[in-house]
Amino acid sequence: MRRICLTLPTNRACTAMIRAIGAEAAHAAGHFDVEVHLVVLDSCTAPVFAQHARALGELPPVPNVVVHHLDEAAQRDFLWQVVGDAGVTKPELVLDLMLPAEPSYGACTNRAFLIAAALGCRSVHRRDSDSRYQTLDGAPVFPIHHELRSLGKRADDAALGVSRNALDPLHAHKPVAMVGSSFVGELSVDVDEIHRADPAVYSDVVGLWAPGDWSAQARQELVDESFRGAGTEPFRQDHSVLTLVDPMRVDMCNVSFHHVHERVPLPPATNTIGSDYFLIHLVHDATLPGVLHNRNIVNFYTGERRTGPGFLAYQTRFAKFFLSMLYFNFVYDRMARANQALLDDDQQVRADAIAAFVRESTELDPAENVQRLDVLDASYRKLGGKYAAFADVLASRRDQLLHEARQDMADFALLVEAWAALVAASRAAGPRWPAPQPDRAGR
Repeated sequence: MRRICLTLPTNRACTAMIRAIGAEAAHAAGHFDVEVHLVVLDSCTAPVFAQHARALGELPPVPNVVVHHLDEAAQRDFLWQVVGDAGVTKPELVLDLMLPAEPSYGACTNRAFLIAAALGCRSVHRRDSDSRYQTLDGAPVFPIHHELRSLGKRADDAALGVSRNALDPLHAHKPVAMVGSSFVGELSVDVDEIHRADPAVYSDVVGLWAPGDWSAQARQELVDESFRGAGTEPFRQDHSVLTLVDPMRVDMCNVSFHHVHERVPLPPATNTIGSDYFLIHLVHDATLPGVLHNRNIVNFYTGERRTGPGFLAYQTRFAKFFLSMLYFNFVYDRMARANQALLDDDQQVRADAIAAFVRESTELDPAENVQRLDVLDASYRKLGGKYAAFADVLASRRDQLLHEARQDMADFALLVEAWAALVAASRAAGPRWPAPQPDRAGR
């Protein structure tokens, strides 16, 4: 029986999603020969953590489902011991990159990767707290059903369990490294208000994540496709494709990885939307097979990001996303050119090649990012109101944000170089947090 890690990182109240993911864990254990480790990484305040603990405690006991609920103190204790065992250089910095003081989409998932290794899980299946499952005939539609049908199998074996095989036979001997889908509902990035206010400004802003040398037509095509997921079409019946999965078709609320996450972590950048999508690009560019299915998750927004401090924080993360793309577009280009050379003889990703590309990116001229900030400033001042007020904040932090974007990539390179040792130390140590209650293990 293989072990898998189904994880929900959260920094907000989400008892409904906790109950739903508990049902997904039970579905996996009931339909596949797996032991499911449901890992909730909880960065919430003590009262909200207690609510989540109660919700987890009320889940019906299920054989082969083990629940782990870790607050930041437990996560920090585990990480500090692992960092020490790994013998990495700059251990204090590595710990900070794994558990930073500010929100980090990549860091929270990196913690799940190391915890999964400690639990003996070779696959990680990630969901988000601001989402929910679709239903069909009143029953939830769980993505894990497709994930466990294919993940980790040789591609030629996985081909027997999908609706369509679009994979070049050249890759048939490789393992399926990723299974994922997207979302329906609201845009994945909260920019619909900008689109409604001024479509031209929307195009100028959203187009900033394209490489600087793209044509106007290519940039507009990216704008038209961005952040829309699978649209609004509800689930009606299953469909899955074995292929080299287009990164634009997968969202991190609905994804699973096999082994590739043990070779390369996610970028640990703080306050940066989209910093957790790196592995989706890596799987594609390294020509590792994946399965794209249509059990799309429903995306929704929490109200805090649209008013007051929440709006300021969200727009800062959005701006930092655009600045990060100077570096990520460079790395993605290098990865795409390297293609199968990113893999070793065992068809595993060469982490040293990735680290080299990331380090090389830190030498880029920041002029393109200066232009991005100029466009953001002008665009937000056209919108007026709270957007113009944010433009003032952005102007006051220009130099800091430009520096942070470059430093984030230097930190990522450091973490890639340390990652193999951290994973090995986690696997050797096993779980180092309070054991789940026996009835929560379903035994």
